Amino acid sequence: MTVTITAFERSPDGGKGLARDTRVRWALEEVGQPYEVRLISFAAMKEPTHLALHPFGQIPTFEDGDLALFETGAIVFHIAERNVGLLPDDAKARARAITWMFAALNTVEPPILELVNARILEGDKPWSNERLPLVEDRIRTRLQQLSIRLGDAEWLDGAFSAGDLLMVSVLLRLKLPGLLGNHPNLSAYVARGEARPAYKRAFDAQLAVFTANG
Repeated sequence: MTVTITAFERSPDGGKGLARDTRVRWALEEVGQPYEVRLISFAAMKEPTHLALHPFGQIPTFEDGDLALFETGAIVFHIAERNVGLLPDDAKARARAITWMFAALNTVEPPILELVNARILEGDKPWSNERLPLVEDRIRTRLQQLSIRLGDAEWLDGAFSAGDLLMVSVLLRLKLPGLLGNHPNLSAYVARGEARPAYKRAFDAQLAVFTANG
């Protein structure tokens, strides 16, 4: 059976590839797995049919036969484990790649999402101007640490892996605020990810949905 994922019918990211279905699309494109997309409205995300797939009423979800998954990291990990191309064969290198997957989502992304909330959802709050610099400082700390670790390497640990896929996806959110520009090696790292043919196909697919329904 063909894999089916869900995505926003009208993506709030404006077709910039920041919606989390892009990460799943990218993983599927990297491993050459055909897939279908079921577009879903914000209202339908809260309906029982979708909540049976994703208890928190979000996207994406992943369906393959009688298997249904939610949470982007879990979906990408499932794809990577069952296909060649996103995790190394060597057991130790594989473990390191998985570690970078967790680091992207658990260590690097949280303060970046805080910034999004601080600017968009909390920008009108009286304490917003005081909180914003604190959030940006936390991001700068993480970027400095990541920049030192990456150094002049092409990818985080040898060949491109699911760890890089998720880390690049996370860092893409910082292009607009401009924080990434302080670290040329991280900017180049993200650009390498964006240049991958699989990423371009995923981005174009998500953009096409926004163009058609935006």
